[in-house]
Amino acid sequence: MSKHENISVQVIKRLPRYYRFLGELLDKNITRISSRELSDRMHITASQIRQDLNCFGVFGQQGYGYSVYALHEEIGHILGISHQYSAIMIGAGNLGRAISTHMSFEKRGFRLTAIFDSDKNKIGQKIRDIEITDSAELESFCHECHPDVAILCVPKAASPALARRLYVCGVKNYWNFSHYDLSLDFDDVIVENVHLNDSLMILCYRITDNKEKCISKESEPEVS
Repeated sequence: MSKHENISVQVIKRLPRYYRFLGELLDKNITRISSRELSDRMHITASQIRQDLNCFGVFGQQGYGYSVYALHEEIGHILGISHQYSAIMIGAGNLGRAISTHMSFEKRGFRLTAIFDSDKNKIGQKIRDIEITDSAELESFCHECHPDVAILCVPKAASPALARRLYVCGVKNYWNFSHYDLSLDFDDVIVENVHLNDSLMILCYRITDNKEKCISKESEPEVS
């Protein structure tokens, strides 16, 4: 059993945010911080921060707070950033090109080692000094290089067949932008699904909800 077996998904989802904020503090040469100060910056209660961090051990000292560098390093270790997992991208369209160009993979625990596409016009072009390879060569590359992760930037309709090809090649970890739920086909894969449309609609809901609250407040009768 993993030592992190019983840690909730919500705690794990907060770890990258802690890592990012602590990195920003290091950039400002801040070396020590209390849970209260971190709470004020992150808008998370101090008790929630302490509870989250206590899931992984004791990091702070009474009366001293947290060493920003040590905590940043420890959370990076928990996240596994030092492993530098090898990743391949399938799909060099607008989304794939944007992700491969602007994402700091190395700072997030991964190395982008290959990019594949089936469009003959894209094959041979370079992104980040990585030459786009014909998708027909996917199996031979996987059998030779054994990538840890596949980043899927392909249409939903293409995903089931592509996932089966990758799965047969031993790739079982996916960063999935395709809007297809890979876990429907395979129960032993690790998938992080990214739904940009969902995020945008959540923003739309929050704006709408806030407007309705403002209208409701304005319509309340004044109390003399």
